[in-house]
Amino acid sequence: MKSLITRIVLKTRQFQQWLVAHLVFGLLSVLKLFPADGSIRFADWAMRKIGPLTGRHKLVLENLHRAFPDMDEAEIQRIALASWGHIGRLAAEYVFLDEIFDFDPEKPDSGRVEVEGVERFMELLARDKPFIVFTAHTANFELLPVAAASFGLNVTVLFRPPNNPYIAKKVFRFRRKRMGELVPSHAGSAFALANALEAGRGVGVLVDQKFKRGMTSQYFGQDVRTNPLLAKLARQFGCPVFPARCIRLPNNRFRLVLEEEMPVPMTPAGSVDVPATAQALNDKVEAWVREYPEQWLWYHDRWSRRKR
Repeated sequence: MKSLITRIVLKTRQFQQWLVAHLVFGLLSVLKLFPADGSIRFADWAMRKIGPLTGRHKLVLENLHRAFPDMDEAEIQRIALASWGHIGRLAAEYVFLDEIFDFDPEKPDSGRVEVEGVERFMELLARDKPFIVFTAHTANFELLPVAAASFGLNVTVLFRPPNNPYIAKKVFRFRRKRMGELVPSHAGSAFALANALEAGRGVGVLVDQKFKRGMTSQYFGQDVRTNPLLAKLARQFGCPVFPARCIRLPNNRFRLVLEEEMPVPMTPAGSVDVPATAQALNDKVEAWVREYPEQWLWYHDRWSRRKR
């Protein structure tokens, strides 16, 4: 009897995930019938209405209050609504990603996307040595691996699949066509990244996700668990580490920034200091978020507060 109930529960959940996935795909297909700018602005408007009605909105506000304890309440509310609009835009931009990414090195100021640090892209392309690029969930972070692929950079990208398996499957197919080699985040992903570095290629990593087994570090002055993988890879291969981010600009435009190499903290013995490096990553992401707070995913439970 117990096994029968378990199967029914699993089948029910599976159907719910299938239904949600097809509703999402249906909505995105409708958006594709209209011009990109109008669809993206509509998605922004719609999520500003829908987001505050969801259970996650409470977490958004709590995260903002803890990150900015001295901020005016009106500004907290403004950022919260803008962050929901940002999520709507991010979803709609998936549909129009091929149209949005129009960067032309010959005409760098003519399209929706501008790139800061083109010379560093060229340097990485010319070198035959491993490197690590890290980013965070800021603006449309999906454009960064698309840009790397457009420059011909051979980068293996670590990504976390969506929880919904039907959405995850379609997103993976979509990403694989545009972003080079992809490695889903799971138990064996560290070996895949290590193999890429050993072969002299680059890897790309998102570093602002919570990691249950991670080391304790600080983010906005509060304890978080941070994945030590990037620091351990840098220690193992002695490769340079570059911060990269996307900034959302007015009128559905974007700036992609590949920053200068980040100094990696070292121990007195001369090896990479893994805890200090994890903290340096958090400090860099925090600086980005403080500059454009509405462009980060505040509904993400980075501080694991729900369990507390």
